[in-house]
Amino acid sequence: MATETEKPSQKTVVILGASYAGLSAAHYTLKHIFPSLPSNGNNYTVTLVGPNSTFFARPTSPRALVSESLLPTERCFLDFQSSFAKYGSDKFRFVQGMATSLDHVARTVTVATTAGGVETLGYYALVIATGGRAASPMLGMHKDEALVKEAWGKFRAALGEAKSIVIAGGGPAGIETAGELGEFLNGRAGWFKERLENPKVPITVVSADPKILPVLRPAIARQAEKYLAKVGVTVIKNVKVEEVTPEGTGKGDGTAEGLEQITQPATVRLSNGESIECDLYIPATGLLPNTGFLPGDLLTEKGYVDTNPTTLRVDKAGPRVYTVGDVGSYTRGGIVDIYDAVPVAMVNMKRDLLYFAAAADGVDAEKTPIKGKDKPYKPNLKETQIVPIGRSKGVGAIFGWRLPSIMVWAIKGRDYMLGFTTPMADGSQWNKETKWNFQV
Repeated sequence: MATETEKPSQKTVVILGASYAGLSAAHYTLKHIFPSLPSNGNNYTVTLVGPNSTFFARPTSPRALVSESLLPTERCFLDFQSSFAKYGSDKFRFVQGMATSLDHVARTVTVATTAGGVETLGYYALVIATGGRAASPMLGMHKDEALVKEAWGKFRAALGEAKSIVIAGGGPAGIETAGELGEFLNGRAGWFKERLENPKVPITVVSADPKILPVLRPAIARQAEKYLAKVGVTVIKNVKVEEVTPEGTGKGDGTAEGLEQITQPATVRLSNGESIECDLYIPATGLLPNTGFLPGDLLTEKGYVDTNPTTLRVDKAGPRVYTVGDVGSYTRGGIVDIYDAVPVAMVNMKRDLLYFAAAADGVDAEKTPIKGKDKPYKPNLKETQIVPIGRSKGVGAIFGWRLPSIMVWAIKGRDYMLGFTTPMADGSQWNKETKWNFQV
């Protein structure tokens, strides 16, 4: 077992998670925080931990899983490591692996590396940005890039033989996937037809909520149903999926061998007593937080990191610990929230690091309250969600303003926001520092 311990002059900021939130935190720290810190003989470094050597643009999944011709696989995986070269190897290190445990008393994280080893990383500051995992390996990173690509390949091969598809989940992932599959397999009904009659492959969406897309107003949800009907998709609302047999269908077990489960026929039993036979079943029921490595006293009842909703610190974990992204209890989830949260967490981390660096001799900085003003996180609770439905239609709203279908296409429907993703991966999204006056 290799061990990295904190030396008196070595102060490591460990960032867990190499996706939207983690990469953003790493770039922001290296660009704007470290240059402002007095050296005082200290060497500040970032160690970034993530399971994959490339960045996965997860929002592309609903289209990419359908066909290579619609969205080439390689466009969905972006290089991020080269963008850190400019900071210098003495300032940045990437560890490919997954955190397996955290000791917030000893201030260490244990990581199982992809190469098969184990490292224990001591941290001076910690950012938990491990995100969430989708139920299906086709809609999120369960292990690594290779598993996602293999899952897509198996699913695409099975589409040619499929006669019926069931999708569980009426949120964006489920509706986007249904729309992409419907248009690809069935085409789209004409202008004057409300629905596609006798689709080649009937697709059923099962939603546990009274309406699909719960974040959006009922009128927008109804419009989404109309678009779905035109590509051969039927929606069943206010009904839960109680059981799927064979067990594990659509999910796999995180291994290449388990991917056989995503293409096997299934019987889907519903809470209304009905059952549906299908050739393909896709669970798209949202994300579960990646917090299995964390001690229970740092988690909420639902398994999210118990985060201070104003400062984005993890107060129960001791000083200089922060959370950004879907893993935190403060957020409704999504990339938009990450845009809002990163500056808050990073400004407050900068404030903390400046304070501890400037603490006078004889002052116990670990126990002395920090003077000054935090930057507060203010969640955007206005109606904001953009949902493409096939390659040319979609619904959504931004900050309470309803968007026409053409705007949904322009913002997201063209390439599932790859244009917005690249600046997150290479750090250019954070070229400008967020200014904040720490003084009271």
